Amino acid sequence: MADRTTTPVAREVEPEVQPDEVSEGAAKKTASSGGFKSWLPLLATVVVMPALAYATTQFILLPKIKQAMSQGAAAGAGEPDPAATKEKEAASGAATGKEKVLAPLPKKILVNVADSQLTRYLSMSLTLVGNTPDFKERITKNQDQLYDLATGALMTKTIADLQKPGSRNVIRSELLTIFNNALGGPVIQDIYITEQAVQ
Repeated sequence: MADRTTTPVAREVEPEVQPDEVSEGAAKKTASSGGFKSWLPLLATVVVMPALAYATTQFILLPKIKQAMSQGAAAGAGEPDPAATKEKEAASGAATGKEKVLAPLPKKILVNVADSQLTRYLSMSLTLVGNTPDFKERITKNQDQLYDLATGALMTKTIADLQKPGSRNVIRSELLTIFNNALGGPVIQDIYITEQAVQ
C-alpha cells in the first residue's frame, strides 16, 4: 500500500482578540460615525434655510406685493367720488391750515423799550392766525390774557434787540410760543405783525 503522507495544510489563525481591544475598536467606529451624525442637523439647516427663504419670497411675499401694487394702481386710475374728494380736501385743508381764520387783537400793544429810561416806546399791532372754526371766539375770550402776555414779553426788548436783522421773526416766534402755552396747545398757527413802530 502506498504510503500516505499528509501534508499539513496551513491555516490562518486569527489572533486572539482581547476584550479591551474589542471595546476600543467599537468606540472608534462609533466616534467616527457619531461625528458625521452630530454635524447632520447643521448641514441640513445650511441647505434647507436658503431654499425656504427663496420659496417664501417667491410664493408668499412677491404675490402679496404685486397684489397691493395692482390695487393701488386700480384705485388711482379710477374716477374719484366727487363727494369723497370734497370731504378729503376739507379735512386736509383744516389739518394743513389752508382755511385760515384771522383774529386781530383789538388793542394796540404799547410798551416802554427796556434800558431807555422811559424815553422810547414800542407800538405793535398783531393779527393771530388759526384754522379751527371756533378760533375767533377762543381768541376773543382770552384776549386780555394774550395782551398781558404780549406786553410782558415785549417790555424786555432793548433798542439793540429791535434793531437786529430778523428781530420781527424772533418776536413772532416768541409770542407764538407764549400764546400757545397759555391756550393749552397749538391753537395759533401764525402771527402777523401788522404794525410796528419804535419812537
